[in-house]
Amino acid sequence: MVSQEHFEEYLAALDVNYALRKVVCILKPSKHIEHDVNTGKMKIKTVTTFKNFDMDFTLGQEFTEDLGPVDGRKCQTTVNWDGDKLICVQRGEKEGRGWTHWLEGNLLHLVSKQGLSWARKTALYTVYVLFCVWRTII
Repeated sequence: MVSQEHFEEYLAALDVNYALRKVVCILKPSKHIEHDVNTGKMKIKTVTTFKNFDMDFTLGQEFTEDLGPVDGRKCQTTVNWDGDKLICVQRGEKEGRGWTHWLEGNLLHLVSKQGLSWARKTALYTVYVLFCVWRTII
């Protein structure tokens, strides 16, 4: 990760306690994203020195996501493409929650939102690619 903004406000909107917010805000996570275009399966792994968070899912299929490492909640999650953006909608105790990923040059953008107030986290990651097809249209 190369930069972030409004992250502590985003965590506060999720009711993450003060001490954990302070620890999480100093972390510099890396993202590992795999997409099998034949099956629609994706894996997104967020790696930090504190905790790792894994998401395994099939695009367009709702699944139960355990957000225990983040804020102790579970929610119903659906991830889909909208043009060249990967959009996640999470339904559960905290309504209006989700995120959007997209590529611009060698930067992976992430905007996370919570609720109508749009408390949001914006993070930029430098993209290092061994082999990548962000999206293939057949």
